[in-house]
Amino acid sequence: MEEHDVVIVGAGIAGLATAIALKRVGVKALVLEKSEGLRAVGAAIGLHQNAWIALEALGVAHKLTTTTTYPPLRKHGHESRPINRKALLEALAEELPTDTIRFSSKLKSIVNLQAEEGSSYAIIHMENGVSIKAKALIGCDGVHSVVARWLGLTTPVNSGRWAVRGLAKFPEGHRLDVDFQQFVTIGKRAAFAALNDKEVYWFLIGQSSKGEDIPHDPETIKKEVISNFAKNFPTSYLRVVQHSDLSTVTWAPLLFRFPWDVILGNLSKGNITVAGDAMHPMTPDLGQGGCSALEDAVVLGRHVGNLIIKNKKLVAGDQVAEALERYVKERKWRVSKLIMGAYLAGWVQQDGTGWFMKFLRDSIFYRHFSSLMSKDKQYDCGKLPCVSSSNNELDNDPRKIY
Repeated sequence: MEEHDVVIVGAGIAGLATAIALKRVGVKALVLEKSEGLRAVGAAIGLHQNAWIALEALGVAHKLTTTTTYPPLRKHGHESRPINRKALLEALAEELPTDTIRFSSKLKSIVNLQAEEGSSYAIIHMENGVSIKAKALIGCDGVHSVVARWLGLTTPVNSGRWAVRGLAKFPEGHRLDVDFQQFVTIGKRAAFAALNDKEVYWFLIGQSSKGEDIPHDPETIKKEVISNFAKNFPTSYLRVVQHSDLSTVTWAPLLFRFPWDVILGNLSKGNITVAGDAMHPMTPDLGQGGCSALEDAVVLGRHVGNLIIKNKKLVAGDQVAEALERYVKERKWRVSKLIMGAYLAGWVQQDGTGWFMKFLRDSIFYRHFSSLMSKDKQYDCGKLPCVSSSNNELDNDPRKIY
């Protein structure tokens, strides 16, 4: 049986960011990823001010400001910059030692082992027969999280909508008149956003009853968007979709976890917890899924770092469990609000054209709600503590948990 200090399941945004946060407070983690390499499902991501604050705390922000030739968008005092999702994942992965991520590693089951003197361990069994003993396990394995299921969290539910996403590439330059444009009609919402002079991210969100029967191969999805779902949209949008890199085109139902299940559910048990979509899957209508995952990483790293400072070492067992409980307590109300806000934003913008929905959308949402929710995009998750190198035990092995 292998032994590791901390194991993180999933090498997405949450998993890689959490590994960096732990590294910066003196803890090395092993990241298990079931895919053969880094996956950039979703093509691009909008990083709002709260995400940049988290990235600065992780020491990665400076690497991403050069990935776009466009200045950040500013609305209601917050900053937003769309970037290539692959570029974000690669920037995060580059901060980790080369042996941190283990690809083609699919989790099979988890056992929590109680040892003597209050110590506890997570035993992770892999589908390839390997077993790993860890003093802490962080599930960052997405919407269909095995770790979340082990904790007893409810299965995410279908919002009744789906999303198609893709990345268009223009080798000679896209020459768009605007960098961002959104289109809203009955039951559909679409937009495109230029990442740089040659790449444009686009998406289309629709009602489930009108999209679930589409064969989900990229070429068919692209044709259905152009000839069916977006056929009455402006030519500027259709031109972007036409130039899609098929390897980036995806279709997926929009799932979320009820906010009360996050507030009342078991987000941690002993030395096992979750982060990112494994904890708080949400619809993309506020653009906060990836941003809040970066916040999770910093907050978790801060509580683990504070534990090291308090004890002069990272103590396994009850004290790790207490640190994870403090992390969960800090995060659950914040992310529950985002889940609810995202769902309401999608419902108001997309559902119906009656006088009541128009009133909600034009008089309430665009005038007041969107401005209120913009404050959440300025959220400051804090910084990582400075773990002193004067601690002899950490000096001897800065990655070791005692």
